[in-house]
Amino acid sequence: MKKFVFISILMSLIFLAGCQEKPQPDERLEAYVKLWNDQEFAEMHSGYLSQSAKETYSEEEFSERAKDLYTDLEVKNLQVKFDKPEEEQEWDDQESATFPVEIKMTTLAGDIQYEKEVELVKETKEDQENWYLNWDPSLILPDLEQGDKVRIQTVPAERGDIKDREGIALAVNGQAYEIGVVPEKFDKANMQKVADLLETTPDYIEEQMNQSWVQPEHFVPLKKIPMTNRDLAVELTSITGVFNQKVEAREYPYGEATAHIIGYTGKITAEEYEELKDKGYSDQAVIGKRGLEELFEEKLRGTDGKVILIEKESGDAVTIATKEVKQGEDVKLTIDANLQKELYEQMKDETGTAAALNPNTGEVLSMISVPSFDPNEFALGISSTKYKALQDNPDQPLLNRVVNAYSPGSTMKPITAAIGLNSGKLDPAKAYTIEGKQWQKDESWGGYKVTRVFDNDTKVDLESALKFSDNIYFARAGLDMGADTFQQGLKNFGFGEDIPFAYPITASQITNEGEINKEILLADSAYGQGQILMSVLHLTSSYGAIINDGIMMKPLLIAGAEQEVWKNDLLSKENAELLKTDLRKVVTEGIAGKAAVEGKAIAGKTGTAEIKSEQGTTGTENGLFVSYDQDNPEFVLAMLLENVEDRGGSTHTVEVTKKFYQNW
Repeated sequence: MKKFVFISILMSLIFLAGCQEKPQPDERLEAYVKLWNDQEFAEMHSGYLSQSAKETYSEEEFSERAKDLYTDLEVKNLQVKFDKPEEEQEWDDQESATFPVEIKMTTLAGDIQYEKEVELVKETKEDQENWYLNWDPSLILPDLEQGDKVRIQTVPAERGDIKDREGIALAVNGQAYEIGVVPEKFDKANMQKVADLLETTPDYIEEQMNQSWVQPEHFVPLKKIPMTNRDLAVELTSITGVFNQKVEAREYPYGEATAHIIGYTGKITAEEYEELKDKGYSDQAVIGKRGLEELFEEKLRGTDGKVILIEKESGDAVTIATKEVKQGEDVKLTIDANLQKELYEQMKDETGTAAALNPNTGEVLSMISVPSFDPNEFALGISSTKYKALQDNPDQPLLNRVVNAYSPGSTMKPITAAIGLNSGKLDPAKAYTIEGKQWQKDESWGGYKVTRVFDNDTKVDLESALKFSDNIYFARAGLDMGADTFQQGLKNFGFGEDIPFAYPITASQITNEGEINKEILLADSAYGQGQILMSVLHLTSSYGAIINDGIMMKPLLIAGAEQEVWKNDLLSKENAELLKTDLRKVVTEGIAGKAAVEGKAIAGKTGTAEIKSEQGTTGTENGLFVSYDQDNPEFVLAMLLENVEDRGGSTHTVEVTKKFYQNW
């Protein structure tokens, strides 16, 4: 019985073996294509290549080359398509079979798509007959043959320029001096002198000269310096063995005057590359690091062109993919380069910020932060010594004061007046009786009192309060209009919301908590102290609303952008005219008399913001002056200077502003 069972099983196995289907070439190719799409190169080589293909292409050459090429060419979305024939074909008597495959991929130079005839041959290996591919390199890339080299050419995109309203370049693709030495001509006795002039070290120069590629007759680059620093280039090249050559570089013609707003470019860091490499950046890319260079990086940088070439042993080249270069776009600003430069010249020895804006259009003509720095040095690679000096400078030249919010001091008073007039809760003819320099509402204020600078008037109306910047008048006016009305008026002026501007500016605040919940805080806020904070740009825009008859325009930085109303109905035309008259009298009859300029009708309001911990203590002071020429109100200018407590307070800011108007 057991013998019968054994014979039955054996016969069954023989029967199944005899009925097993022979391998078919289309099925083998179908399996190979699946591995190909999965990029399983090792298995493709070991199990599917013909003997002749294996002898010609080792597993390393086959697998590693394919992997490396796909990586270098940034191949994505690889799709190899084989349509298996619908009609069955008899292959027993055939020794070879040919089928078309379609190969698609996306590369760093665009899409590659081509068809290839794939030949399979019948071979017997280990007593088993099967079909194997006669593989060749053109299955990796079209027209690729053994011995060919694949090259990637980059066509650099030109970075767009940043220009002012008249097309004057503020950031441009220019040139720089590249300073270097030729070792066989350079006397190392001058090493320290060159190092000092380049603000580097002898060790650094030695390190550059000892690089593996350097030959005695080679030019060894050491440092790039701005074209504006020609005197330094001349001094350096007067040293034997020191030479210069002109190289492409980002250039900032207005230097320190536009540094904070324009920013600068620099080589991408490792951290930045990890974040940006999927957006087409290389590890050698130059990117915007600060200001508008960073803010408009995507628009300015453009996209490099790419070409994938196959170089034949004959020297011929075959282009298999091309991505056209896309040049960076220019950015044209509303900034007036000449106004920016003149304003900077008057402020460059100060610490502070300023902004100028056209009240009728909202176009921002100037934004200044001082002290400043030279963006050309950053773009070319600032020395560690100079960078540390900037960092350690107590005046903080790297700080962009344009974006910060400050206490507006008494420049807040015209805004408070506008809120009161528009709400109907401030009568400009009403005079408060104010005696002495200090006042408090009642004993509930404890020891806290509001102090005014001048006590020449005892009957103080709006005109007098503005001319002589009376804190007590505005404290009482604020209390009379009430916290709700005052806060709503501030919100109508844009407090507590983001400034709708292309450049990020800190939002103005009413209080630290967001609302006024105490009488003393209301009184202080109404004359510009308390916890109110404003940027100079918002301050400028707010005065623009007075000049523009109650309409505050959206501040614009990009030339050609649509002019839009940001806030409307902030003042009636009648009340706007009243405030404009009073602002002129601040100069002709009031405390800003030193702002008077021959040939101009300067109007405005001064302000002193005390930076101290509590009443009764001393601290630093910021001096402010917001002004415009009533005869030609093409712009309103707000200037804030820090640490003016020993320089005449806000009068110092008035004097600096006056110098600007005299030269403009």
